[in-house]
Amino acid sequence: MWLLAVTIFAGLKWLTWWKARRQIRHARWRSVAYLMAWPGMDPDSFLDSERHANRPTFEAWLWAILKTALGAIFLWAVARLVPESDGLSRGWVGMLGLILLLHFGSFQILALAWQRAGVAATPIMCVPLRSRSLSEFWGKRWNLGFRQLSHDLIFRPLHGVLGVGGAAFLVFVISGLVHDLVISVPAKGGYGLPTFYFVVQWAGVAVERSHVGKRFGLGRGVSGWIFTAVITAAPAFCLFHAPFVRSVILPFMKAIGAL
Repeated sequence: MWLLAVTIFAGLKWLTWWKARRQIRHARWRSVAYLMAWPGMDPDSFLDSERHANRPTFEAWLWAILKTALGAIFLWAVARLVPESDGLSRGWVGMLGLILLLHFGSFQILALAWQRAGVAATPIMCVPLRSRSLSEFWGKRWNLGFRQLSHDLIFRPLHGVLGVGGAAFLVFVISGLVHDLVISVPAKGGYGLPTFYFVVQWAGVAVERSHVGKRFGLGRGVSGWIFTAVITAAPAFCLFHAPFVRSVILPFMKAIGAL
């Protein structure tokens, strides 16, 4: 899993840098930092020496550290409290800890460190729990690195040909296939379930933007928040399916001493 994830990430990372390397005036060290010490896919802002980030606040540092610590607690402590007979629950607790530790914690700290150094590094997670619509969740708050990548490489070049809806559908399908490659292939099972999850997300966005969705306020306010929470969370067992938890996550947790 890690080999596939790192290989795909490194290849796409290089592609984003290659496209931006001559378009943006930047110091050479920024290229090295972007390629080796930043998980985002935003070369336009990270490489640009003329963009300067605001100094992060103490509160931002505190929240990032707390989320990192909470992730470590879930991964190395709380998961052990779940009965060994309930392997799926153990694995899900471990995955929650891992996501908090990396995406919401360590990566946030890294973004703040770069901002402290004056680099305009945008955190890849932007408080997704505040999302009032699926469009906001996937477009502005969740994993902005992949969002930027898919927008630049898929949506922007194809929306004129396929239309906005067609290009958006392709973005979700390709996202699903990438997750299938990283999740289902190492697990040797659950093929197609991650792709199905992202097709559900696309359908949710389509409903949200439809006349019916607008009538019921699915893209705003409390109704939008509830709709977003249900559509993203309810089918999550398709994304991180049982074969992945049993064959990849639990062995990984044992390998790092979490179990």
